[in-house]
Amino acid sequence: MFQKLSEQINDYKQKVIDIQKLLVSIPALAPENDGDGEIIKAEALMEFLQKDGFPQPELYPADDKRVPSGKRPNIVYRFKGQDSSRRIWVMSHLDVVPAGELSLWNSDPFSLKIEGDKLIGRGVEDNHQGIVSSYAAAKALIDQDVIPKYDVCLLFVADEEVGSTYGIQYILDNHDLFNKDDLIIVPDAGVPSGTDIEVAEKSIVWLKVETKGKQAHASRPELAKNAFKAASNLVVKIDELYNEFDIKDELYEPPYSTFEPTKKEANVPNVNTIPGDDVFYIDCRVLPDYPLKEVEDKIRMWADEIEKRFDVKISFSSSQRAEAATPTSVDSPVVKALSRAIKKVYNVQPKPCGIGGGTVAAIFRRAGYSAAVWSKLNETAHQPNEYAYISNILGDAKVFAHVFVEG
Repeated sequence: MFQKLSEQINDYKQKVIDIQKLLVSIPALAPENDGDGEIIKAEALMEFLQKDGFPQPELYPADDKRVPSGKRPNIVYRFKGQDSSRRIWVMSHLDVVPAGELSLWNSDPFSLKIEGDKLIGRGVEDNHQGIVSSYAAAKALIDQDVIPKYDVCLLFVADEEVGSTYGIQYILDNHDLFNKDDLIIVPDAGVPSGTDIEVAEKSIVWLKVETKGKQAHASRPELAKNAFKAASNLVVKIDELYNEFDIKDELYEPPYSTFEPTKKEANVPNVNTIPGDDVFYIDCRVLPDYPLKEVEDKIRMWADEIEKRFDVKISFSSSQRAEAATPTSVDSPVVKALSRAIKKVYNVQPKPCGIGGGTVAAIFRRAGYSAAVWSKLNETAHQPNEYAYISNILGDAKVFAHVFVEG
């Protein structure tokens, strides 16, 4: 049965191009990224799938007054299996990140560029590859009139890139869709070899650091309280966190906690003014061995010292903060099913692993569900000239098809 599906998927190259072209052309950006949400993209996708013989979708929109439609779309396509006691879920997200600096792109990020096996455009990998590969696997079920082993559900959600409040978190909080025995696959992280099955994630906290001082002319520093200088001293101290929290765990890549200053907001517009306000951000990805509070307390201690030294005030807030969830067992049905399928399709030895990046699998795990994150990716997400290989999309579709019929 799997062989029939695999051969059918081989015929979907043009379909992959067609659906990627459609998805890339609609920049589904969250309001936090100055976008109007995902509704236009969701409606275009549903129209495409309807024409391709898919069943009627189940809709679970989340209210959001910040977007013109007032709704953030969450969509389920359900395919009845031989056994409905368990469901196989493949969850992908509709939203993308902004294109970023356009001068770094070699083509229009929102117009699909095709170079042989390579598809280039914003979102082609993150997360269109997941959308399209799960679509192709389900399409093969339809075209070959195959009934899967268990019920198969494709879930396309909103709001993954900025926290999932209106996506999977909304669904888990408001709808009873999942069972503890379900197999949940999230094709939103992976490596070029296709070997890595993500079963664990680090804790994460994004800290916004606001420093308040006193503005003055640059020629009169004695009249100022230089917020930028004080904040810069804290930035330098952040590097010491690597020594303070230095446990290593080879399950994770990288195998240690990371602490990186990232975004820097503008302060004064001219050179000859000492800034009285400064804002920068820290991205912390922490191994589960350390509670986030320990990290935050250490940074606060340093901030207290710097406040006294420079006579400023330093405050912290977090736009994202999540303790590491309990890992998915390497012996769970979803990990075993994926491992068999990956070995069959790609002829590589799969390995469970942990990552520093956050995925929505952590939200499932905190709710008590076993979820595994897997895809064969080029790791170009969020980069200029983001790309995905057609061969990887078709290969991933075969992996999902194998899970669908073999369990």
